[in-house]
Amino acid sequence: MDVGAQLRKGVVEYCVLGQLASEPMYGWQLSETLVRHNIIASIGTLYPILSRLRARGLVTSFDTQSDSGPVRKYYRLTESGTEQLDAFRQQWSPFVVSVQSLIAQHPPAQPPAAQHPPTLSPESHTQDGDHD
Repeated sequence: MDVGAQLRKGVVEYCVLGQLASEPMYGWQLSETLVRHNIIASIGTLYPILSRLRARGLVTSFDTQSDSGPVRKYYRLTESGTEQLDAFRQQWSPFVVSVQSLIAQHPPAQPPAAQHPPTLSPESHTQDGDHD
């Protein structure tokens, strides 16, 4: 199992929302950023994500004429997208701290002798079996 793929799958939509929070972006621009950060494998991965986010009302799109070619479809965050991203941001840091504490390597266990209570020496007993 590819653990990294599972982790990326869980946060990729929030990474898209985070990028769009700073400015509207067109698909290629957004995909280059996400590929560079190893969040998605290619632009082909991005468009289904953007479609889901649009269907949920978290992003919207608009077309703008490009100086260097055809019309570009830009994506921007909606108010609901901003609220969803804010909620994720509030939960992310505590979540990371919890996971880190659960998976952290613990110091090596104490040797078994150190884990048992000390045995009583014969001098600590009186003749009738009572302790000093």
